[in-house]
Amino acid sequence: MLRLININKKLGSFSLTNINIDIPDGEYYVLLGRSGSGKTQLLELIAGLNDPDSGEIWLKNENVTVTKIQQRNIGLVFQDYAIFPNMTVFGNIAYSLHSRKITKDEIIGKVARVAGEMNISHLLNRYTHNLSRGELQRVALARTLVTSPALLLLDEPMASIDASLKDDVKRILRQLNRRGLTIVHVTHDYREALSLSSRIGVIHNGRIIQEGPPDIVFSRPVNKFVARYAGIKNFFRVKFFSEKGLFRAKCDGNLVFTVADDDYPSEGLLILRGDGIKLHNSEPECRFDNCFKGIVREIIPSEQGMEIMVDAGELFYINVTVNDFKMLQIGESSEVWITFPPESGIVLPGSI
Repeated sequence: MLRLININKKLGSFSLTNINIDIPDGEYYVLLGRSGSGKTQLLELIAGLNDPDSGEIWLKNENVTVTKIQQRNIGLVFQDYAIFPNMTVFGNIAYSLHSRKITKDEIIGKVARVAGEMNISHLLNRYTHNLSRGELQRVALARTLVTSPALLLLDEPMASIDASLKDDVKRILRQLNRRGLTIVHVTHDYREALSLSSRIGVIHNGRIIQEGPPDIVFSRPVNKFVARYAGIKNFFRVKFFSEKGLFRAKCDGNLVFTVADDDYPSEGLLILRGDGIKLHNSEPECRFDNCFKGIVREIIPSEQGMEIMVDAGELFYINVTVNDFKMLQIGESSEVWITFPPESGIVLPGSI
């Protein structure tokens, strides 16, 4: 469907470097990165707003690297919607159809169909200056979809929408994708990427640093940057050694973990997910390979429930549900025990 081959583009002091992406028909691909990472610039290259310095862009088995945007059959929805305020909703949606050789009745039919799909049929005769952001987003989507693009590009589509409206827009996007529309969605929001994508590409400093299904990317991050994006806070610089047939990892603060059998470097970074650590309010009867006594330093409400910071010689951040937190009956300064299995650790070489 869409294939980017060794794309390079210098933009002032910033560069997109060796971008390779292969997106099959019907995939929902999310390009995830922080502000300034190059994700919007890459979207503009795909759309044809700019040309790469080198590399190729293929769409539907056709090389479109230097093809004009009007001839790519790509729909692009901008972050600011780019709606015409002096036109009605109908006029905005129909705008791109007037340059095509179709009748007025066909235009009316196409606009009515896509407005129905976006649930904005009742807005067609209204001007856009007094619409909500959620309504403007639907108008922008309708205007793009009315041309039946082969590929839909979305630049931060949720950035300006109230939280209460985001679920409605997500539902619409999922429905479009289920019908077979291929979507490339740019965002900085990890939760947004997780809830929509079938595959994620994490972009940082103009490079794709990890790509794959969201559950794989965020459960097996390739570096600390991706791990932090996934909300992981437990990072330990360790040195690896074997002892009595077990593999060990010694932290800078002298805490020693047992880790799963593997071919480890001499030193590296051990990562633990906050939901992979078990919290106990008394010493566990069954001994674990990794069982440490600690003191609760901080309790913070989180999306998962509660985040508990425990000092056990090293600081650990543990996620627990609200129900589990109530059952633990602990507070700040409480004495607790933490446990986790050897296989829960993720090892990265180096200490970055």
